[in-house]
Amino acid sequence: MPRYRLDIEYDGGPYNGFQAQDGQPTVQGAIETAIHAFSGQTVRIAAAGRTDTGVHATGQVAHVDLDKDWPAATVMNAINAHLVREAVAVLDCIQVSDDFHARFSAVGRKYLYRILNRPGRPALDQGRVWHVKRPLNAEAMQAGANHLIGLHDFTTFRDVNCQSKSPEKTLDVARVTRVGEEVHLVFEARSFLHRQVRSMAGTLVETGLGRWTPDDVKVALDARDRTACGQVAPSDGLYLTGVVYED
Repeated sequence: MPRYRLDIEYDGGPYNGFQAQDGQPTVQGAIETAIHAFSGQTVRIAAAGRTDTGVHATGQVAHVDLDKDWPAATVMNAINAHLVREAVAVLDCIQVSDDFHARFSAVGRKYLYRILNRPGRPALDQGRVWHVKRPLNAEAMQAGANHLIGLHDFTTFRDVNCQSKSPEKTLDVARVTRVGEEVHLVFEARSFLHRQVRSMAGTLVETGLGRWTPDDVKVALDARDRTACGQVAPSDGLYLTGVVYED
């Protein structure tokens, strides 16, 4: 039974998250329906990350096992043909070995959070950015983000419904840059807690607005207390941009 790796992008706005749910539109459900439409096979795909409702992806990775040894290009084109009415597309497809697993083989995940920082509301990017009207101090946000880099107990930035066995994670990258009218937050780690990125992004915006000092971010982190977290950023601006695998 050949295994295929799928590189996927999607607009999370129309979907109730990635993971399949009965009676709800999901990214996983759309892809599995498309695979069934061309192959006649009922499948369950595995993905590198289960993004929440409204979260987008430019670099999601999934794998699927098919009964027939199709050319990879045929699999990609056939899935996309049945996704034309969905906000989901397969960007690449390759056949991989049976020991490849989209989730468990991953050694890193990359997220981007986009903040539109201007008085005027978005028109073209409505639902794809967090609109913050007041000016943000990106340098102060970076100073706060520096406290988050490394191995920490991230209980403060962990959703109360998170199912991870441990709150300890190593954050490899926390980078803040201004790109025109936007402020971009980039986070990279082997794995993340549930809503960790949105919690960190919302807290850093508090710093950018001057409500918090950069050192307040460290105080919140050290508190290991969810109530010490700043606001949780909306899902609109969050993108899974890449998944890293060992060669």
